Amino acid sequence: MRKLASFLILISLVFHANAQSVRRDIRQGNRQFKKEKFSDSEASYRKAVGDKKVDQVAEFNLGDALYRQKKFEDAGKQFEASASKDVDRNHAAKAYHNLGNSLLQAGKIEESIDAYKNALRRNPGDLDTKYNLAYAQMMKKKQDQQKQQQGNNKNQNNKDQQNKQDQNK
Repeated sequence: MRKLASFLILISLVFHANAQSVRRDIRQGNRQFKKEKFSDSEASYRKAVGDKKVDQVAEFNLGDALYRQKKFEDAGKQFEASASKDVDRNHAAKAYHNLGNSLLQAGKIEESIDAYKNALRRNPGDLDTKYNLAYAQMMKKKQDQQKQQQGNNKNQNNKDQQNKQDQNK
């Protein structure tokens, strides 16, 4: 019985020390982030996230550090992971909002629209997300118009070539 109690105490000390290490890495990353040392903060957050018991705050913050370094694809993956694991609706909404920003910066407009919609499902009153959704939808509309215009120009060029060929005959 004493061995079991000693074993349980030892395990709890190990878990407690590990949790402190994760929090220390997050705090260090936060300090570096505030100083705009984004690559250093990325390293600290990666240490915190590297633990098997992933801390969602560290995962989210890592996404922020990657985003600030313009590593939009990697940032999007972190925000997606953070949002999918999180049970707190507000935190998930923030993660989806940032995922939308990352996708928009990476040129993935349709996917960004979906991310913003997911954010609004979790926090319908978020005005920033509503604005970003409207902006992404406007970008999508412009993109669709440009594709349609290019298609029309291509059709017109094909008709012009056909007319020239007919005239040459």
